[in-house]
Amino acid sequence: MWCVPGLAMAGVVWRGDFETGDRSQYSRAQMVNANRLQVVTSPVAEGQYALKATVHQGDDPINASGNRNELVYISNVPVGSEYYYRWKVMFANDFPSVDTWQLFTQWHHDGCCGSPPVEFYVKGEEIRLSLPGTSEIPWRTKLTRGVWHEFILHAKWSSDPKVGFVELWHNQELVLPRRGAMTMYSGQRNYLKLGLYRSDTVRPVGVVYHDGFMQATALSDVLEQKPEPPPVDAGTPVDAGAPMDAGSPEDAGSVDPDPVDAGGAEEPGPQPDAGTPEWDAGTAPGPNVPPPGGISPDEGGAAQAGCSSTGGSAAAFALLGLLGLAGYRRRGN
Repeated sequence: MWCVPGLAMAGVVWRGDFETGDRSQYSRAQMVNANRLQVVTSPVAEGQYALKATVHQGDDPINASGNRNELVYISNVPVGSEYYYRWKVMFANDFPSVDTWQLFTQWHHDGCCGSPPVEFYVKGEEIRLSLPGTSEIPWRTKLTRGVWHEFILHAKWSSDPKVGFVELWHNQELVLPRRGAMTMYSGQRNYLKLGLYRSDTVRPVGVVYHDGFMQATALSDVLEQKPEPPPVDAGTPVDAGAPMDAGSPEDAGSVDPDPVDAGGAEEPGPQPDAGTPEWDAGTAPGPNVPPPGGISPDEGGAAQAGCSSTGGSAAAFALLGLLGLAGYRRRGN
């Protein structure tokens, strides 16, 4: 679960989430046929639309190495710029398992040749992030088909590994802390490509879905905003009703001159035990679970009950007990 305090809203720079119902958010498409890059209504990760990218062996729309059908977004991000990117990907249940590369997202250089500086791809049964400029595979995880994978990439774009860096979240978990990296090639700029691009040796048809792509300048902007649950209705307080009428006092009549001896006064006997109060103001209710706000278990009782060193809260609850309210049980939020 996300826990990102104190993040300022800085605004989304660009969306490529297909909520236009078409591919118009992107600069162009590299595809052999429109049915290879389809905007679909099912399955989707969010909103109403997603992209279905399909590659058959032999698909080569740009007469280059490998087979592909990809969308291109020319972002023209300057050297030294820093952005957060979030997107979601699902691999079809029959996505091929082959011992070679199958790229699904890449930040490509604008030069003619070679591997891109930053690429996400599948090899065998693994999803990997690769930084070819430094010959590194800094992160990998098991390929799971038929489920949405969420990625957040934080990148600073530079050809100097002392300036550039990457940071990665996968399914809301930080899996790659910030590390220096050469994220651009010297004298070149990057642009985004997503879809499916793979070795031309792969024979089975490959299908991958993309959804929700966005680019922003702050982490808070790319996190999904989930609505807060409505407050729990504590119910209407029970009406105690009007006080009971004790009736008019009986007329004692005239005084009997020879009253009957009522005998000795009756012993009052032991009073009923009121029992231990249900809630001890000096102890946190329930097990030692830290209450909201980061209070430690040792501090929990005093913080939740509002106790002071003078015992003022305990005295207040004792008074409530005498007023017949001792049965009210305070519960944490």
